Amino acid sequence: ATVAVLCEYDALPGIGHACGHNIIAAAGLGAGLALAGLAQEAGGRLKLMGTPAEEGGGGKIMMARKGAFDGVTASMMIHPADTELARMNAIAIQHCLVRYVGEAAHAAVSPHKGRNALDAAVLGYMNIAALRQHILPTERIHGIFLNGGEKPNIVPRESTMDWYVRSDTIKSLQPLKKRVASCLEGSAVATGCQAELDWQPNPYADIVDNMPLLSAYISNAAQFGRMMTTDFLPGTGGGSTDMGNISYITPSIHPMIAVSPKGVSLHTPDFADYAIGEPAMKAILDGAKIMAMTTIDMWTNEALRAEVAAAFGDGAIPEDVL
Repeated sequence: ATVAVLCEYDALPGIGHACGHNIIAAAGLGAGLALAGLAQEAGGRLKLMGTPAEEGGGGKIMMARKGAFDGVTASMMIHPADTELARMNAIAIQHCLVRYVGEAAHAAVSPHKGRNALDAAVLGYMNIAALRQHILPTERIHGIFLNGGEKPNIVPRESTMDWYVRSDTIKSLQPLKKRVASCLEGSAVATGCQAELDWQPNPYADIVDNMPLLSAYISNAAQFGRMMTTDFLPGTGGGSTDMGNISYITPSIHPMIAVSPKGVSLHTPDFADYAIGEPAMKAILDGAKIMAMTTIDMWTNEALRAEVAAAFGDGAIPEDVL
């Protein structure tokens, strides 16, 4: 069996390791160091992979396209959080940049000659605000204005927006994208402008946890006093990660390990502080050991390997995963 342990690394502008990628990478490296001398004896193989650009770049997806996960029996990583959590309820996401182009004119002398690209953006925003009433409770659409013109006395010729669209699965993301596009394109029609929607590459898929592999991890984690179940915990979903794409390619797990008190949110300055605290250092060591033990289980337990493979199914990869 070939097991991939992922050393995800990235950071956030301004607040650094507020998502704890320092912990992820260090724990993965620790597992690799522990396993390196055992692989041959156990009859297994370890792939220790540094995976960059999780915060929007889709590094794992690009690596998968280049064959990094070919022949991998299972893959795993840990992620810091405010609680012990076996399953991160991660959902699919795609990023869209929107540009509206109208006609510039003097806003006081000849406004009738203009076509207001800012109005197109504002109406597009309002269209999506109305759409939110009619999407699933688990779906998310959020956007910002990047540019709305230069001066008030010039009818804006160009405006730009940045949107994230999220849905439960990579499959259900597709129809939601179409509804979002209708909102954004409709506002261009209403204002006499042109809309350019640039859906960014590497959409992130939802995570499909491999339950037999996860059960092995949970059993090993319990030996370090880190107790968890396979249930989703209320209020722990909504984020996205490129590990979701990998979970469609090979049996995968993405458990969360506690480094802070409950209620401290990821992507905040407070979490960045906890990511370099003593509990974080303990999480690195515990996480490394738990992943190493789970890897050894995969190498030495034929029944577990069979269960992992059976749970993964035929490995059919949905559209947009790669």
